[in-house]
Order: sequence, then structure tokens, then C-alpha cells
Amino acid sequence: MKFTETQLKGSFVIELDVFSDDRGWFARTFCKKEFAQIGHTDEWVQLNHSVTYKKGSIRGMHFQLPPYSEIKLVRCIAGIINDVIIDLRAGSPTFLQWVGIELSSTNRQMLYIPRGFAHGFQTLTNHCELIYHHSSFYTASAEEGIRFDDERINIKWKLPVTEISQRDKSHPLLDDTYTGLKL
Repeated sequence: MKFTETQLKGSFVIELDVFSDDRGWFARTFCKKEFAQIGHTDEWVQLNHSVTYKKGSIRGMHFQLPPYSEIKLVRCIAGIINDVIIDLRAGSPTFLQWVGIELSSTNRQMLYIPRGFAHGFQTLTNHCELIYHHSSFYTASAEEGIRFDDERINIKWKLPVTEISQRDKSHPLLDDTYTGLKL
């Protein structure tokens, strides 16, 4: 695997080493030794699989509050998405900055998202499927979100929004006093 840090410290785009032959291909998506090279020592405690049907749909921007903050590893196994993360870490030099990474079944890249980040994505094709690894269990009482169209963040979504849940539409806007997550 090749780990390339994004401009948001601690987040990485991961390229798989793919081995192909006449039968198809094979790639390792996790190796404890290789992930230790980027400082990852947490256990993955939960795996989730999502399916989004319609191009232009948005899911996000989600995060869990401390002490339930989580590390995520996201991989798109069908379709193409624009995966977006926002740095919410108090005191971070990239506080409230975002980055979008195209993940697809064909580029086979993954996104490693450290604690203290909000996460969401927009589907760029119909029928997208994602696999998520989580370092913390889902805790409903710790779940929070930021509005996908918050002007303070100013995410540049690639397509007009076609579908978004009522819950995601109703996440609060950040006010000028928001100082971030203390991890």
C-alpha cells in the first residue's frame, strides 16, 4: 500500500498494491504493520456498508463527539464518489478546512480519516457502494453533523444535490464562536 498524506494532517489517500492475472485481481486493504507506519494502532471495531442509488446524492457531514471520536477508513466498491472531510480539531493549523477525494471502484483508493474530522460524500454516478471501517462503536448520543452547505466551510460539491436526508439538511450551521473538538 502507498500512503499519501493530504493537506489535512493525519488524513491519507491509500493506493492499493494490486496483483492481476487472467483470473482477475487481488489487493490487501488492511495490514496492521503497514498502517502502523502512519501511526494507526487502533482496532477496527465496526464495519459498515452503504448503498446510495442516485447520482448527486449527499450523505454527511457526520462525526462523533469525544470520547467517542473515531478514525474511519472509507473505500468505494461500486460507482464513483467525491469523499469530503473537514478538519474540526481545535488548534489545528487546518481547522475548518476541507478536502475532497474521488474514490471509485476503478481507482481502488481508500481515504483514512483521523479523529476530529467530519465526513461525508456526494455520489458522482448512480448506484454507489462504500465500505467503512470504524475505530469506535456508533454512539447515537455522541453523533453530530455540520450542514453540507455551511458557508463558513464552503464545500464545492461537484454536482447539484439530488437527494439528501432530512436529518443531514437540518444539521446546524457553524457560528463564529465554534472552536472545534478537543480530542
